[in-house]
Amino acid sequence: MHKIIEDEFIEHAKVLDGTMKSSIESISKAAQICIDNLKQDGKVLIFGNGGSAADAQHIAAELVGRYKIKRKGLSAIALTTDSSILTSISNDFSYSKVFYRQIEALANSNDVAIGISTGGTSSNVIEGLKLAKKIGCKTIGLSGKGGGEFNSLCDVNITVLSDDTARIQEMHILIGHTLCHLIDQSFKS
Repeated sequence: MHKIIEDEFIEHAKVLDGTMKSSIESISKAAQICIDNLKQDGKVLIFGNGGSAADAQHIAAELVGRYKIKRKGLSAIALTTDSSILTSISNDFSYSKVFYRQIEALANSNDVAIGISTGGTSSNVIEGLKLAKKIGCKTIGLSGKGGGEFNSLCDVNITVLSDDTARIQEMHILIGHTLCHLIDQSFKS
């Protein structure tokens, strides 16, 4: 067991180091996009599947509630939380439209859409990002495994330098927290 534990921590540290070095500029750009849009009364719409859905909810909670400092609540919605919407769209259309329809209903041109996918290849996240871009939203991706289709769809795609889903997810929540911290600094009371 000790060897497995050590290996997990060592691999995490390697991915952390590589991601930090490769992503500082893209994280900074993504934070500035969010700050600019939130200051213009836009909102942040966040979505993904599985663990990425949980990350979307986590990031939205940090923005609406607070991350580290007391500030006004910021407009953020995780498109992964309403079971009636998720199941009705999946049933009446298809699961590939689950984020597309919500973007269609909720997004405005001054909003930010953040799609999360460990490989940048989730078809329903891609559908949501494509529509968000068409509406005029700024698009941000959190991906890994080379970035997939997110590379061409997103204004900024923050790509974790790993093919290991667990390591990518670990970096995504760190990146999400870092974005929240940077956003916090612009909304201090």
